[in-house]
Amino acid sequence: MQGEMNFVIEGGKKLSGRVETSRSKNGAVALLAASLLNRGTTTLEHMPKIEEVNRLIEVLRSLKVSVEWKGTSVIITPPKKISLKTIDRIAATRTRSILMFIGPLIHLFKNFDLPQSGGCTLGLRSARPHLMALEKFGVAIEAHSDSYHVTHEKLIPAEVVLYESSDTATINALFAAAHIDGVSVIKYASANYQVQEVCGFLRALGVLIEGIGGTTLTVHGIADIIKDVSYSIAEDPTDAMFFIAAAAVTSSSITITAAPIEFLEVELLLLEKMGLKFKISKPRLSENGITKLVDISIRPSTLVAFPEKIHARPYPGLNIDNLPFFAVIATQAKGITLIHDWVYEKRAIYYTDLDRLGARTNLHDPHRISVEGPSRLKAAEVICPPALRPATIILVAMLGAKGRSLLRNVYSINRGYEDIVARLQNLGASIEAHSG
Repeated sequence: MQGEMNFVIEGGKKLSGRVETSRSKNGAVALLAASLLNRGTTTLEHMPKIEEVNRLIEVLRSLKVSVEWKGTSVIITPPKKISLKTIDRIAATRTRSILMFIGPLIHLFKNFDLPQSGGCTLGLRSARPHLMALEKFGVAIEAHSDSYHVTHEKLIPAEVVLYESSDTATINALFAAAHIDGVSVIKYASANYQVQEVCGFLRALGVLIEGIGGTTLTVHGIADIIKDVSYSIAEDPTDAMFFIAAAAVTSSSITITAAPIEFLEVELLLLEKMGLKFKISKPRLSENGITKLVDISIRPSTLVAFPEKIHARPYPGLNIDNLPFFAVIATQAKGITLIHDWVYEKRAIYYTDLDRLGARTNLHDPHRISVEGPSRLKAAEVICPPALRPATIILVAMLGAKGRSLLRNVYSINRGYEDIVARLQNLGASIEAHSG
């Protein structure tokens, strides 16, 4: 675990140059969990070196799984027998991604406890979609204050209807179905980028999945998964969106390379209507053979408020993790922008931290906030919100705020963004990291 780290930003400077999109945080953590399905050696290439990944690697190692870094790849070799008695509870409780361990572990244990998850603090984030999905496969899960108690007698193929199109619940259902001999169907599945990533990996393990990219997944599960496999983690749309927002707020010319366009199209449509000027290159494929990549060149733009409310929807709609960036972009757009963050109970409240930097916001309720612009952002000292995306929009605002700002305790940013200080410095930003 790292100690407190702070960012010092001298804002109000133009950015320029090129920045390459990092690999997917959400894809990476899902594939670390997925490696538990494989009794062969799993090599995950282009693994992002972020705190969320570090926590899950600590958990895997505590289970006696061999996890070794080789350059930017992680090589995972399972032990003859996994033991949950030695699980690193501290690491497990610091990431909500630990929930995705339930799906693989049901194939190894009929009765086990898993520590309750933490990670982002976003109000009520129910695990009920996971519980209901896995029940269909014969699994019973009891949620206690500090752990999940998971039991089953026999796992069976199933038809699962997800009442909520949850990324991680879809992934847990995929993990369950992949290792049960027979055909399972997951309806109202999320088709988001990390789900497609998991489907690509399971396909590499020999699991046939029909309907990838859609909302009905048909999984032909196999009883034995023993395969030495290498898989390249795809690029992260929320990483690309961070730099799109940074360019928009600082009115800069930068190019974001290798951006996964199919998971940014709605965001770019809205930004185009808000007046953002950009060009997109011809698409190419990422190493996984699934993800389409483009280079996005942003130019200085005069922004106006989007005339309708901005809200997230399941893929192919605007991504829930990209929604917060519109709050900070709206500070530079003429007019009033209404943002409806309907998924999380309290995340919109964190957007009011932008007021400390000179923004003008009006919180209507825990889900809706209006942002009036344009605002002249000003430097300030802010304690980092304990949630990843709200934390990053404070950083973006500080890049646009003239003067010296201090962003304290940036662990939540380091959970999801790799080398963010160095990458911003390469674009001409004045930012330094200090431990304290």
